[in-house]
Amino acid sequence: MVLDHEDLDLMNDDNFVDKKKLSAPIKSTADKFQLVPEFLKVRGLVKQHLDSFNYFINVGIKKIVRANSRITSTLDPSIYLWFKDVYVGEPSILNVGTAEVINPHMCRLADMTYAAPIYVNIEYVHGIHGKTTISAKDKVVIGRMPIMLRSCRCVLHGKDEEELARLGECPLDPGGYFVIKGTEKVLLIQEQLSKNRIIIDSDKKGNINASVTSSSETTKSKTVIQMEKEKLYLYLHQFVKKIPIIIVLKAMGMESDQEIVQMVGRDPRFSASLLPSMEECISEGVNTRQQALDYLEAKVKRSSYGPPEKDGRALYILRELFLAHVPVRDDNYRQKCFYVGVMLRRMIEAMLNKDSMDDKDYVGNKRLELSGQLISLLFEDLFKTMTTEAIKKVDAILQKPNRASRFDFSQCLTGEKNHNISFGLERTLSTGNFDIKRFRMHRKGMTQVLTRLSFIGSLGSITKISPQFEKSRKVSGPRSLQPSQWGMLCPCDTPEGESCGLVKNLALMTHVTTDQEEGPLVAMCFKLGVTDLEVLSAEELHTPDSFLVIFNGLILGKHRRPQYFANSLRRLRRAGKIGEFVSVFINEKQHCVYVASDGGRVCRPLVIAENGESRVKQHHMKELKDGVRTFDDFIREGLIEYLDVNEENNALIALYESEAMKDVTHIEIEPFTILGVVAGLIPYPHHNQSPRNTYQCAMGKQAMGNIAYNQLNRMDSLLYLLVYPQRPLLTTRTIELVGYDKLGAGQNATVAVMSNTGYDIEDAIVMNKASLDRGFERCIVKKTVVATCQKYGNDTVDRILRPERTGPDAEKMQILDDDGIAAPGEIIRPNDVYINKQIPVDTRDNITSPPSDTQYRPAREYFKGPEGETQVVKKVALCSHKNGNLCIKYNIRHTRRPELGDKFSSRHGQKGVCGTIVQQEDFPFSERGICPDLIMNPHGFPSRMTVGKMMELLGSKAGVSSGRFHYGSAFGEESGHADTVENISKTLVKHRYSYCGKELLYSGLSGEPLQTYVFMGPIYYQKLKHMVMDKMHARGSGQRVMMTRQPTEGKSKNGGLRVGEMERDCLIAYGASMLIYERLMLSSDPFEVQVCRACGLLGYYDYKLKKAVCSTCKNGDSIATLKLPYACKLLFQELQSMNVVPRLVLREM
Repeated sequence: MVLDHEDLDLMNDDNFVDKKKLSAPIKSTADKFQLVPEFLKVRGLVKQHLDSFNYFINVGIKKIVRANSRITSTLDPSIYLWFKDVYVGEPSILNVGTAEVINPHMCRLADMTYAAPIYVNIEYVHGIHGKTTISAKDKVVIGRMPIMLRSCRCVLHGKDEEELARLGECPLDPGGYFVIKGTEKVLLIQEQLSKNRIIIDSDKKGNINASVTSSSETTKSKTVIQMEKEKLYLYLHQFVKKIPIIIVLKAMGMESDQEIVQMVGRDPRFSASLLPSMEECISEGVNTRQQALDYLEAKVKRSSYGPPEKDGRALYILRELFLAHVPVRDDNYRQKCFYVGVMLRRMIEAMLNKDSMDDKDYVGNKRLELSGQLISLLFEDLFKTMTTEAIKKVDAILQKPNRASRFDFSQCLTGEKNHNISFGLERTLSTGNFDIKRFRMHRKGMTQVLTRLSFIGSLGSITKISPQFEKSRKVSGPRSLQPSQWGMLCPCDTPEGESCGLVKNLALMTHVTTDQEEGPLVAMCFKLGVTDLEVLSAEELHTPDSFLVIFNGLILGKHRRPQYFANSLRRLRRAGKIGEFVSVFINEKQHCVYVASDGGRVCRPLVIAENGESRVKQHHMKELKDGVRTFDDFIREGLIEYLDVNEENNALIALYESEAMKDVTHIEIEPFTILGVVAGLIPYPHHNQSPRNTYQCAMGKQAMGNIAYNQLNRMDSLLYLLVYPQRPLLTTRTIELVGYDKLGAGQNATVAVMSNTGYDIEDAIVMNKASLDRGFERCIVKKTVVATCQKYGNDTVDRILRPERTGPDAEKMQILDDDGIAAPGEIIRPNDVYINKQIPVDTRDNITSPPSDTQYRPAREYFKGPEGETQVVKKVALCSHKNGNLCIKYNIRHTRRPELGDKFSSRHGQKGVCGTIVQQEDFPFSERGICPDLIMNPHGFPSRMTVGKMMELLGSKAGVSSGRFHYGSAFGEESGHADTVENISKTLVKHRYSYCGKELLYSGLSGEPLQTYVFMGPIYYQKLKHMVMDKMHARGSGQRVMMTRQPTEGKSKNGGLRVGEMERDCLIAYGASMLIYERLMLSSDPFEVQVCRACGLLGYYDYKLKKAVCSTCKNGDSIATLKLPYACKLLFQELQSMNVVPRLVLREM
């Protein structure tokens, strides 16, 4: 058998392997979606909190201690203590001297703080009788550090589901919060203007200024150069008043005016702008460096800036505080001069061309401060306080004349006050008030209690970003939606009301960077051809053919081929030779290349494209699906890279691969990732009017549902749980990514859109009684009531007695066990006793004999709850409090079914209350016998334009009939993550429904077919936490306030309903004068007063003389009695006390 060439060709490998198919780019972006869950495994959502905290625990804390590692006595320098190393141990608690390992769930239940000891290894001097010896100690505890859940020091780190369940934790719980005294606290992400960057801005008068907030390891300062009346001045806190900038330059050694002009720029417009400042400098008589320093010396604030150094305070300020982040080596101020030159040039450019002003609200000029950085500041402050205290103690011992006693430096470290560090950290995290005097930082409300209303609510509060300024300012700039937020911050998820647009949330695939080592990067820049500043003359600073290279706000030097330099750095980054989060950005307008590696920048991953083709190919995605590849491999091999907001300006990004042209540099991974977690729950959000999505973001956090797998073991003060929550029939990709389908918060209700009974006006909902009987939207409210048994100073203790089984109080004590504590499983009613406690009468004086029964008085605790409702004691937990007191927690369960006035909402911001509940017999039903659960008024659609809700109804209906979940992700039609209406209609027709979702209904009242077809199908409805039972309140007579004698206010105090100004106006309009008289006085605070007709002031009734007397006229001749509101009489008396005389002029009626 002879084989010819063709047969041989066929047998060749090339024919069996379709090379074209292998190298073909991904056909549609649907395949690329797999990158999103892989990304969320390593970064995103809560991981930035964990990364930041881990960085602090492993690197930051060591840096802080290394910077202040050696402390010596001020009296005797030979006596010292040296911190060799510092590390954080395992979370534990001291129990009778031994450390016992703890887990977070234990801390939640027992109101403890989840913290780990901070250990140091020290070497120190100790002596006796004047002889000193050096010794070392390891594992000395200096304090306790609260540990973030799921961080590297946490017990839960790296555990699988089974181990987590054993520890009582939910595997879906994201972590990223602290447990402080039993409450879960989140350190909010703080938004700030970036440090060490020049920001050009103008003040109210239109004066242009350049400000730099410098922050180095040791100091923090703010430098402002401002232009006033064409002259340039420096504002610095340490100087009394503004200082001409030319004098500052001369003081730093740049004496020649020509050099200054060259440094700013040879353009005549630049030099003309500098003229007035130079003339002022000469008029002050400053020509040389020494004269300039003398001039500055006179302007220094005479406050505590240490002793005047040998070369004067002015030079110290210029070196350490003026532009603190620019280093001065060997008294060489050249770098600082050049920095000032760049600032001046930018200012003059901004003056000539208003476009070159910086936008403070631009996301690239912002940094996000994460929990790690905040705790690091706090720890640094506390650590320095501890060392100064230790030095004070040592000095106090050394000053004593008889130094014969034993002396040990290590004993002075930990104070008697139970570790200053632990106390400081715990207090700050629990109150949320950061007061760090060293850095002039006074901020309130930095921590929030983790909202556990719903699973999505707690996720949302972890990704929340707290703004830098207060809400009261009516500014629209920071509130408006910035185009630079695209893909970094969620455009929908912001609260309504005063903080609208200021409080933001991270988008799904955002990562916040942590700091990176600077040294190697600087060296790398010089290797890539950056000319050092030191060798440049002032003239060469701004030559047009080369660009300045600025690294983290420091000017490194110049580069002649900026594009080549930027591309080289990018190539190195893609090859994994430098950090993945280093960003390079060429600013053509400013003739600068910015290189950034600092922490707090927001960035997101993008697929790299070459010649309009994605680098990620089909076979890469297959490897990812098979688990051979991880997301980090994609980064390492240069298929995907992180871009921050600035570098995005140098990129051309295509939304889909099909749209990619030749010069496209990057392709989006998935367009729906521009939304955050909470907005990702909305199906078809791109078909809704935008404020509706914002409303849903606020309401989705209040929906009841499952909170976590361990929800039944938790003892939170208030928990709302839905009975039988369901997965939404129309789901989105985000729902699956964050695990909302496992812990839903709502139920799929069959909704008929029609007008029925008239009880559905203004968004009210008509509900089907039979559905409610079957458990539709039924919820459980769990409250925790706490009772404690206290120990007192004289060793007396509260005691719990057996309940009385007979007698007058026996009825209220039916639910108590024999130990005097309520038994689990009992039905508890309002005013039942849940603990039969007695407290000692005398808690101060010392008692010799054990107290008898007469020395106790009863202090029973009564249960308060809504009248007529029965609740059940779910479980009772006994634990010891932090000071050894017995603490009893009762978990009380209340099952509620929906009633009139409860609030519901779909996922499209369509909220409504239950208007009426109708028997199923009276409800309309379809040909197939399906009866809707809810009836919704059709007038909710036109003005609100929530087309997404109609599409959800169609999609859910198709899903139910075909037995698969349909998708409605944002912008997903193109990539197959959202089913189109055409496809859904085809499915409906296939299953014998109308293509548009309408059905023929029969009236439940008459049994006749309705005149019109009705739009009907399932929609996911959420029950919100606002229920009538918690809000409904009324009263007749009741308590009054002591001072005004008017009824109290508020439901908790059983207060009255106030007839306010506006209600009064309505009654005046009706002319119902007696009703006003009754409401405003008779039912509130009527009071009889005696008024003197002669002087018009208030008198009193003397019961001895049995007549009325005027206290001013001292007689009772002409006194009239009249009725006033007591508050009015009080006002008159208060006015009199302030020397204002209100006189009443009376007339007979």
